[in-house]
Amino acid sequence: MRPGDVVCVAKMDRMFRSAFDALQTIESFKRRKLSLWLLDLGGDCSGNGISELIVTVLAAVAQFERSLISERIKDAKRNLRRANKHQDGTRPFGFQFGQANGHGRARELIPDAAEQAAIGDIFAMRTKGRSLMDIRDTLRARGFQISHQSVANILRRPEQRGAA
Repeated sequence: MRPGDVVCVAKMDRMFRSAFDALQTIESFKRRKLSLWLLDLGGDCSGNGISELIVTVLAAVAQFERSLISERIKDAKRNLRRANKHQDGTRPFGFQFGQANGHGRARELIPDAAEQAAIGDIFAMRTKGRSLMDIRDTLRARGFQISHQSVANILRRPEQRGAA
């Protein structure tokens, strides 16, 4: 980019990650004699002190809003885990999916007796010093479709540690 060029962005939240990032970017643009146009704010936002103040305040508000959204998502996921509901992705070893109840894709996780017994065996084998690959091969020989990474993930599950 050359002095006099204009950077045009549809929305402020697409341009900056934080209020600090907004201030740094605007200052860099000033030094390089670039203009910043934010269409959602109505035009040039780097030309004078008032527009810089407005952008700074709005960037701080947007950053705060992002943190609130993040907290709400974390709370929702935590509540789903507490209610023993699966959020998304593949089925965790040791459980089967129940019926979807309520809205969204969250489904209840129902313990699978055979896989729960295998989880107990995983902890017992690991206690005896067996490798992840050896545990995986033993379970595969018993008919379970499982990877060594799944075995490692099971061993990290805090809720399973007390049950085994």
